[in-house]
Formats: sequence, structure tokens, C-alpha cells
Amino acid sequence: MKGPSLQSIFHYACFNLALKPFLNRPGDGRMQPEIPASNLAWALVLGALLRLNSANRLEWLVRSADRTALGLERSFGDDALAYFTERLDPDVIRRCLVATLKLAKCNKVFDETAFLGLALDGTGAGRTTQAACRLCHPVKDAQGRVTSRIHQFVMISVVGAGITLPFDIEPCQPGDSEYGAGKRLLKRAVNQLGPRFADYAVADAKFATAPFLHTAEAAGIPIVARLKSNLPELSAAVESRFGCRPPQTTFMFGEDRIEVWDADDFDPWENLDWPTVRVLRYQQHKPNGTVIQADWLTNFSLARLGTRTFFKLAKSRWEIENQGFNEGKNLYGMEHIQHHHPNSLLVNWLFLLLALMIERLYRNRYLHRGTHPVLTAMQLKDTLWLNLRPAHADSS
Repeated sequence: MKGPSLQSIFHYACFNLALKPFLNRPGDGRMQPEIPASNLAWALVLGALLRLNSANRLEWLVRSADRTALGLERSFGDDALAYFTERLDPDVIRRCLVATLKLAKCNKVFDETAFLGLALDGTGAGRTTQAACRLCHPVKDAQGRVTSRIHQFVMISVVGAGITLPFDIEPCQPGDSEYGAGKRLLKRAVNQLGPRFADYAVADAKFATAPFLHTAEAAGIPIVARLKSNLPELSAAVESRFGCRPPQTTFMFGEDRIEVWDADDFDPWENLDWPTVRVLRYQQHKPNGTVIQADWLTNFSLARLGTRTFFKLAKSRWEIENQGFNEGKNLYGMEHIQHHHPNSLLVNWLFLLLALMIERLYRNRYLHRGTHPVLTAMQLKDTLWLNLRPAHADSS
């Protein structure tokens, strides 16, 4: 098999992932477009694949490289990207991401796991001192003065399958809460994917509220959530029972020794419409002597979910933190504002998720066939750059 290239990724995206109809019609809202929408849509994917964190860098690339190698028909400026993303329909991109996930599942990408999960978490990105947009949240100093602004959003990702695929984002409006945005996001995701796509949802303690848990239950998906001091009565009951008992079971997790307590008969707190609450506590003993303790709650029954599997489902929450936010911000430019406009911010984030999905499926499932080793994301990025040639190169 030939080595990876942008032409190969473009072919893989268009035909293996069936993205050609989307790239031709990505929800363009421009009235009299001169530059084809397919050109600009693929350019936004390229920008994330090649880790170009700004529209100016993307403009430089399309003017300096061979556009045939890039899969583009013509050049454009950063102002064209700004105008395009302001008017693009984000729901069209969301439907495209969901359709790609469904196709991946049909192609048995997730068959190596018994429990396929959806992880939700919130973060802030795009810190700015510019004039506020309607998605800006003020950042204040100790004296209460606004020093800058940031954009808060909740992201959802497929986890627990050996390949982490973020696929949707819900911005937090001013005065909104992360768990409120998470409710909207989880409900939309389950409605679009279908109730049988995933086996569970996992979230941090800020989502361990009765309204959010009821939303998950109404959507027909069991929930695993972190238990912290924000639920003082349940936390106290868990400490009273587990704090003075030896662990029910002990097992190894890599090099770490795991001690676990598990019970399914805790009383629900006020406003939670569950008959009982199941809680798992684990203590993770590192080889260097460090001990990590965490409590998790769920509405999974003991008959359906064993203790060790409960532990693994809880651990899968870190995938959205590590392979979602950390890589998105540190490697792919999620922190950077390409154009400070509410719709542009959302569209650029969604295109970044689409690029991550294409790159991870291409690298982990398409290239890794037969005896071909799995490339790291950095190796793939470097190979793509090395295969690009200047526009003025002598093709003879």
C-alpha cells in the first residue's frame, strides 16, 4: 500500500467515509458565492490535519503549495473563510459527523469493546480581550474587574472503544450552565445516533445533578457520573459505609493495584427520581506509593454491570480529557480564535472534530491493515508535510 498523503486522505474521506456529498453541500449560506463551498470546507479540514492554527496560515498554504496535492481547485484569502464560516449551518456539519460515526459502527470499528460509551465534559477556549460576542463569558480578577473573555462549551465523544472520536459541541450561552448545555447536547446526540448506538454515558461530577441524570434516563442510556462533595448527603453515606470496611475485591490495572468497594442500595438525594443509587469507590495504588481515590455513581444494576467493568467505564471519562481537550488545544488549535464570531467559532470547532475523526479513522483503522504498523498522529502530520511540494516546483 502506498504511503499516506493528502490525496489519499481526500479519497478516503470522500469515498470510504462517504463525505463527498457533505463537502459539496456543507450548509453554505452565502448568497452569491464565487469560491466553491467544497473548496473552503475541505480547506478547513486541511487546516486541522496539518495543524495550521489560523486562517492566515491556511491562506499562506493554499497560495504556496501545489493545490492539486491539497485537493483544492483555487486559492482564497482569510476573509473568504471568515465570510464562509459566519454563514455556514452548523447543524449540517453535526449531521455529517453523526452519519460518519454510524458508518464507522457499521464497518465494525467499535467491535472490540463490549460497552461503547459517550463521554461529556466542559471546557473554556478562545480567550480574548477583543469586543465581546454573544458567546463570550467574562473573566474577572480578584477585584471583580473584567480582564478578558473566554468561550465555554461542552463536548461529547465516543469512548471505550480504543479510538476516541469527539463528534459534537454545544456552546454555553451567557448565564447558562455546563450541565444545562450538557443536557441539550446529550439529548441531541442520542436522538441523532439512536438509543442503541451507545451502551452508557459517562460524565464528571458537575453533571451529577438530578435534571441531567433524568435527561439521560429519559434518553434511554445508563449514566456513570463522578461523585464528589457537591452531593454531601450521598458522599457522607458512602464514606460512612466504605471508609471502615476492607475492599470487596482487588485486581491489577496495568502496573497499578486497584482496591474496589461497590454497593447498589444507597438512598437517592432529594429530587433524584431513582429507587436506589449504586456507588463504586476505587483506590488506585501507584508503584511510587501514590494513592488515587474516586467515587462514582450509576443506575446500572449489579446484574448488568460487573464491578471491574464499572471501574473501566468510569476510567473511560479521561479519554475526552486527554484525547479530546488536551490534544485539541495543544496540537490542533482549539484554543485559537480564527474569526471572532459566534457561528464561526462553532463551525471551526466542528470542522476540527471532523478532521480529528477523519485522521483517527484513517490512521488507526485504514492505514493499519495487514502488517502495517499504526502511525502516531505526529508521524502522519510530518509525512503529510513532507509530501507537499511548492506551487512553483518543476513538475518535469
